[in-house]
Amino acid sequence: MHTAVNTLIHLLLTLLLPPLLLGVINRTKAFFAGRTGAPLLQPYHDMLRLWRKGSVFSSTTTWLFRAGPLVTLAATLAAALLMPLGNQPAPLAFTGDMILFAYLFGLGRFFTVAAALDTGSSFEGMGGAREATFSCLAEPALFFSLVVLARVSSSLSLSGMLNDFPPAAWFGSGAALLLMAGALFIVLLAENCRIPFDDPNTHLELTMIHEVMVLDHSGPGLATVLYGASLKLFLLGALFVHITVPFRSGNVIIDWCAFVGAMVLLAVAIGTVESTMARLRLTRVPQLLVSASLLSAFAMLLVLRQSP
Repeated sequence: MHTAVNTLIHLLLTLLLPPLLLGVINRTKAFFAGRTGAPLLQPYHDMLRLWRKGSVFSSTTTWLFRAGPLVTLAATLAAALLMPLGNQPAPLAFTGDMILFAYLFGLGRFFTVAAALDTGSSFEGMGGAREATFSCLAEPALFFSLVVLARVSSSLSLSGMLNDFPPAAWFGSGAALLLMAGALFIVLLAENCRIPFDDPNTHLELTMIHEVMVLDHSGPGLATVLYGASLKLFLLGALFVHITVPFRSGNVIIDWCAFVGAMVLLAVAIGTVESTMARLRLTRVPQLLVSASLLSAFAMLLVLRQSP
């Protein structure tokens, strides 16, 4: 019964919380700009409004364009079943699931890029090329970080790696974990196309990465894309929060509340970064992603050199 309740809470948070993080980010950016900003629940309203609208499809597109948002969302939802939340085990966990977790995002990215290429638009093809290139540079940082977690926790499952992550590890391997946390934060911003890598609010096609790939989507398809993007932000944010805030009270309710509070604080931090930094030139983005890979690689070498 206890497990069933935790699974239900896990599913409810996974389905309902992600758009709220976008609202918190937007309100934080509005605060720094001296504006009132949109309501916190505005992302929910925008997605529901898009769901009630019709869709317009170009005559050059095929079934691949229609399937892109659905497959991407399905892959992200499957990854959500592998991510433990609130110090509780994930609904689906097995040895090596961290590899599946990473490549489910890769599957969603593939269909997003394929849907963009299916339109025949040069702008969307340009965005797809950038997305694929930058993702290839970000993946090593993610995998090196997972190796660090596997070494520290002595587990090859996300549930074991994150739930059994000892807070005392920050005292014994603080330098390595700090490097890994910095790399993961960079990956978090890059994979979700946030500033300084991309501006989700820009309307200049030549400077877009993710947004330019979904220009032809409308109605429910665009709502699916937006919700999938918020869910991806939620999952990578949960990974970052589990490592940087390894809080365990022993009380299930307090742990769940602490997790939600930490996610909201992470959204505030992302909004602060976006408000205080300018967007990088495209030629600088690969350099920062390579730096993230090097940080996580150094972290991996530090923990591997330690005695078991």
